[in-house]
Amino acid sequence: MIPRLCQRCWSFVRDTVSELCNSTEANRTPTAMKPLVSILIPAYNAEEWISQTLESAIAQTWSHKEIIVVDDGSKDQTLAVARRFESDQVRVVTQKNQGAAATRNNAFSLCHGDYIQYLDADDLLGPDKITAQMNALGPSPNNRTLLSGSWGKFLCRYYRAQFIPSALWTDLSPVEWLLRRMGQNLYMQTASWLTSRELILAAGPWDTRLLGDDDCEFFCRVLLASDSVRFVPESKIYYRDSGSSSLSYIGRSDEKRAAQMCSMQLHVKHLLSLEDSERTRAACVQYLQSRLILFYP
Repeated sequence: MIPRLCQRCWSFVRDTVSELCNSTEANRTPTAMKPLVSILIPAYNAEEWISQTLESAIAQTWSHKEIIVVDDGSKDQTLAVARRFESDQVRVVTQKNQGAAATRNNAFSLCHGDYIQYLDADDLLGPDKITAQMNALGPSPNNRTLLSGSWGKFLCRYYRAQFIPSALWTDLSPVEWLLRRMGQNLYMQTASWLTSRELILAAGPWDTRLLGDDDCEFFCRVLLASDSVRFVPESKIYYRDSGSSSLSYIGRSDEKRAAQMCSMQLHVKHLLSLEDSERTRAACVQYLQSRLILFYP
């Protein structure tokens, strides 16, 4: 028979442990249970815009996040400006100039996120961009669901951005998304996507051969690995129109033209790998015709 004193001790220990367990469960912060989102920012000669971009990333209402800036050997003060924002949540690294695709690959290798948000150093995230997309996944997310959102283009003042819906601004299957993208000469801005780590790994690294259009080709491969595209209209991106200073501007560069041709060939290959039919081949022809101007004369 257990002595009465021991029974009292046991009751005390039992009640205390129960109270502590209940208290721990009740006070567990929501952040600890949320997926981690990595915001990856490749930066090259972006001293004029990087502050606003980082402010928009830090201001995200999705609290469980990390922000990684990789300076691609900038010749201006981009690195110095970015380092002013360093904190427990913001990491800034630098490398020798390697190009945008290699810089994004490096940023991904440094991150730990369950979900990945790519963000160019001159674009802005709406405050609820990530929260809206994460909430759209629901309590039991499918890691093969690719999330997209609305985007608007602006020159100087982001609040004047024009959000013009296209046929891609809806829930779609991967093949239907690519059909519309290529057949109607449409695209989704890079930062509009929110992608699970599983999808990124399935797609493989960014293609460092592509000096432009690398984002469109990369997300073609992400689409190939996905089950579906979920469009979240409340998730907003502000896309800065930087004109001829944009990395995607081809101009008279033979090197960029060759890279563009490579990207176009890959686009055709990706779509036909999903469905080789009369309608997909017609979309490929329309896609190629819309880009012939890039190679004239």
